[in-house]
Amino acid sequence: METVLSGIRSTGNLHIGNYFGALRNFIRMQEENQCYFFIADYHSLTTHPTPENLRGSVKNILVEYLACGLDPKKCTLYIQSDVPEVLELYLFLNMNAYLGELERCTSFKDKVRQQPDNVNAGLLTYPTLMAADILLHRADKVPVGKDQEQHLELTRVFANRFNRMYKVNYFKEPQAYNFGENLIKIPGLDGSLKMGKSEGNAIYLADDPATVRKKVMRAKTDQGPTQEHQEKSQEIQNLFTIMQQVSTPDTCAFFEDAYNRCSIRYGDMKKQLAEDLVAFCAPIRERILALSGEEKYLEEVMEEGAEKARANARKTIRDVREIIGFRK
Repeated sequence: METVLSGIRSTGNLHIGNYFGALRNFIRMQEENQCYFFIADYHSLTTHPTPENLRGSVKNILVEYLACGLDPKKCTLYIQSDVPEVLELYLFLNMNAYLGELERCTSFKDKVRQQPDNVNAGLLTYPTLMAADILLHRADKVPVGKDQEQHLELTRVFANRFNRMYKVNYFKEPQAYNFGENLIKIPGLDGSLKMGKSEGNAIYLADDPATVRKKVMRAKTDQGPTQEHQEKSQEIQNLFTIMQQVSTPDTCAFFEDAYNRCSIRYGDMKKQLAEDLVAFCAPIRERILALSGEEKYLEEVMEEGAEKARANARKTIRDVREIIGFRK
């Protein structure tokens, strides 16, 4: 059985793009692998959240992942800051990480351009903290998006460097977990290829029905096809792509046929899509609302996850300290 680790962002709410992308695969993975999923609240400190926002965001994300199907009995689900061993490993890795390789990271250069007044050390050493998260559990596989591939490559560099420096074969070289055809990319309602919080084009799993309907009815469309079997514009293809995930095959076929015959009414299509999205999100939203009030249960989940994660983390830190030469 392989060990799989994935970090979960600690800000924002989950949208249907998150669900059909990595999250649905996480739910499957916990049945077949030894999975560690953590809410990355240390990473969020680079944006200087308030204590209230930090606590609220962590709770919201925990609730939403539980509502979607992550099972703390089948995986280790924990809060990053509940496992302080990650900071010790972060320190050790930083001692062998070099300024040039950190500055060359695409994500760091992007942040420098986007927020020139907040170029902090946490941004520079983000890849080292990510490496510590992964190596702490000696993970075999890590699900990563395109923007994280370079960080995973650096994790392998740090693991190999540690092994060479101390003449051991301790850390594995973690590989990317490839979802293949199971990874579905949900586009935005504004005609863009990506659904996301920052783009303001997302349907959130916790959205109430009225909000879902309003967002879908405002989705961008075009003037409609002027000839049979006309190629779809990006805006219209986006609507069909979303519909394929939440509507019945008969519904998709009906609107596909109407489009090909130039008789489609986008208003009708959006009304149907909105109702299908409402129906899809309803059971998840109900679980989110129910779990939000279960403070005792949520605390138990966090405590159990921290205990399981720390048991593994403590062993790694004991080994690493001994390899480096510190007292046990």
